[in-house]
Amino acid sequence: MSACSVDVIVITIGDFARLGRVSVRMLRHYDAIGLLRPEHVDPHTGYRFYTRDQLRRLNRIVALKELGLRLEQVRVIVDESLTAAELRAMLRLRQAELEAQIRDSEQQLARVEARLRLIETEDTMAHPNITTKTVPATTVVGLTAMAGSATQQDVGPVIQPLYPKIMQQLAAAGVNPIGPSIAYYTPAPEESEDALWVHVTFPVAAESVPGLDRIDIPAAQVASMIHRGPMDGVDDTYQRLHAWARDNGYTATGSAREIYLEVHEDTADWVTEIQLDITR
Repeated sequence: MSACSVDVIVITIGDFARLGRVSVRMLRHYDAIGLLRPEHVDPHTGYRFYTRDQLRRLNRIVALKELGLRLEQVRVIVDESLTAAELRAMLRLRQAELEAQIRDSEQQLARVEARLRLIETEDTMAHPNITTKTVPATTVVGLTAMAGSATQQDVGPVIQPLYPKIMQQLAAAGVNPIGPSIAYYTPAPEESEDALWVHVTFPVAAESVPGLDRIDIPAAQVASMIHRGPMDGVDDTYQRLHAWARDNGYTATGSAREIYLEVHEDTADWVTEIQLDITR
């Protein structure tokens, strides 16, 4: 330690770097661009010295950099004396954004892994436990939204928010489902050649539920296969169903159903019946 006056205690750049958990190189750069000047520079040696009070500015500089701001933007904000409460609010917002990015990256990684599994098995694709059956027409209640395509990447973000809304309306009406949830997909050619309507539904005994639509799911001949595990890998199951239909002289109509037979907290334990509507 060294003192440049009787009242102000200064510390070396190395000690200040350790205190602030930054590099000496970074401090020198901040000095060069005028973002954080040392309290004192020895005119003979050029050594830089800082005070503990400057840690407040350094912490704000580093926090704002972590928000993804450019140093020019950081300078404007710290020079305007951003309060601790304002900084906390900005950091919480950035934290939420980063958490969303992590979730998106995890979902993207799961899709890549699922596609790799498809590539590894595409030359020897078997059709285990695929059956055909005729399913009867049924009337259910639920909500409908549109997805850009039938891929899980497009369907997932559309279908997930619908469930809390449906459950809220069922609870408000005092109505309980009498069977597993059914997601029913139908083409939406009026929107685009890839788009489809996503109908998220539950069978109930009541004639109607306020806030929910009555949805008629028609009878159909389907190719059926059980999908086990998270829905991130459901594209694999659909690909197998489409390949089986093609190999056996069927044509897929573009409609499909997912019956969520077992839904657990751990998605690895999910059991879902995938039904692909087919015709000769």
